[in-house]
Amino acid sequence: MVSHILLQTTIQTHPDDWAIARFSLLQDYLASLTDADGKPLFEVTARDRQTDQQGNDPVLSNLDQSNFSQLWLFAVDVGDGLSAADCEGIQRFRQRGGAILTTRDHQDLGSSLGKLSGACHPLASTHFFHSQNPEPELDRQQRDDQETQEISWPNYHSGRNGDYQVIQPTEPLHGLLLRPTGEALQYLPAHPHEGAVGVPLNGDSGIRAIATGTSKISGRPFTLAVIFEQAVDSSGHKLGRAVAESTFHHFCDYNWDTNFGCPSFVSEPVGDGIAQNPQALEDIHTYIRNLALWLDAA
Repeated sequence: MVSHILLQTTIQTHPDDWAIARFSLLQDYLASLTDADGKPLFEVTARDRQTDQQGNDPVLSNLDQSNFSQLWLFAVDVGDGLSAADCEGIQRFRQRGGAILTTRDHQDLGSSLGKLSGACHPLASTHFFHSQNPEPELDRQQRDDQETQEISWPNYHSGRNGDYQVIQPTEPLHGLLLRPTGEALQYLPAHPHEGAVGVPLNGDSGIRAIATGTSKISGRPFTLAVIFEQAVDSSGHKLGRAVAESTFHHFCDYNWDTNFGCPSFVSEPVGDGIAQNPQALEDIHTYIRNLALWLDAA
């Protein structure tokens, strides 16, 4: 049975921003995945935010009534990317078993995720920003990347766009980080200023970090991904699985292949690590496949 995935940004379509068109390689790869009989595993819909007369996105605000089983939410806004009705629709979606991946970037980019509440509040609380819900360790509330001065913390420098970073899986090794051979994945895309995610202080046993990266500036480790296993909430709803990622650049065309270009406001020099190392792109693809299959599992 084909599973339906929604790839959604929190901004309206704009040719010079991180709109959904800049995640085309991800869309194509997910749509190319097949089962043992060669049948497609996923039907993928990719869209930017749209608003009705009340300022709500008609898909997100009614997501629980859709046939989607997964929401991959790329929060690329500066705080205004989700309405209250959108958040309620996403909450009801998770309560009916829908799976969610949330990701953002540096400083306050994607901070509309902080509006998620109810069944999605624990997921929101894994995302640490500059102006809200900062990292609990005070010594982390400082600049890491020193190159792009207009961007403040959190801004962990894992490498140049176009390069890969070597990741450190946390123990016990999670299945999301396994190659088909049984070895651990080594590589994910790098980015000069990743955001911050982490397990909330009151997080339960079903919430855990699965991998860390290392800043090339400070040498400091930082969390790359936090996962939520399926759980039952206090009202008896069987909540879908969820993932929080430190940056949407793990999924972006530009970070897989810099030839796809970027918005004009991106000024950092690029790398060619992924282009020079076929295993890096293979690991990225494996991680994406693992994510889609794991989120879909009941």
